[in-house]
Amino acid sequence: MNRRHLRALAVTALLAAAACGGSEPEEQTELTRAQKDSIVADLPIPGARGVGNAMEARDRANARAAQHDSIGNRP
Repeated sequence: MNRRHLRALAVTALLAAAACGGSEPEEQTELTRAQKDSIVADLPIPGARGVGNAMEARDRANARAAQHDSIGNRP
């Protein structure tokens, strides 16, 4: 084969590879910090329960803060 044939073969192979790349791009999802912490809290590893307890404490503190914020907004 001469160079021209090799070049044509290479271009054809590249086009075929590009066409077979997949029908739809995969969606990449990023987990939030809370989602990651929730996963860790459910793992059977040392300290996992502490992560869950900290998340519950954070949620309670946020609920109290929201309740306090709503007091000043009442008519």
